[in-house]
Amino acid sequence: MVRKDNFYAAGAIVLGMHDALVSLTGLIAGLAIAMADRHSIILTAIIASVTASLSMAASNYLAVRTDGGRAFISALYTGAAYMITCALLILPFFIFENRITEIAIMFLIAIAEIFMVNYYIGHMRRQPYIQNFLEMLGICTGVSIIAFLIGWCANAYLGISA
Repeated sequence: MVRKDNFYAAGAIVLGMHDALVSLTGLIAGLAIAMADRHSIILTAIIASVTASLSMAASNYLAVRTDGGRAFISALYTGAAYMITCALLILPFFIFENRITEIAIMFLIAIAEIFMVNYYIGHMRRQPYIQNFLEMLGICTGVSIIAFLIGWCANAYLGISA
């Protein structure tokens, strides 16, 4: 039998992980087209990761506390999931120096993480996970494409390129 606390933990983890996937992949995709300097991308991604993980943890704390739940634990799960996800997504930019390779590996990491989390939650709840995996993947991909297009427009029309 699955404990009710595990469902709250899973929800907090999905909240942090998915928000990090959507916002950071979108940010990096947009910056990658607008900025030539990978160090600027890394610095921006780290700053955005830390501030957003603290914001997500605080927001989840306040939301769960309002509902009378285990606010501190929930916030901890959300913030940790956010930071771990961001660290994994930024990692290729430390290892590789080819923009296409960096972005491709970042997206492969995102897909693998989405798959693993949905597989685990589906297994824990004894439910199919493919539909949730595809939905989360579609949302993340859509936002990243929009951010990439914004970066492309900034590069083409505003001359922001480094």
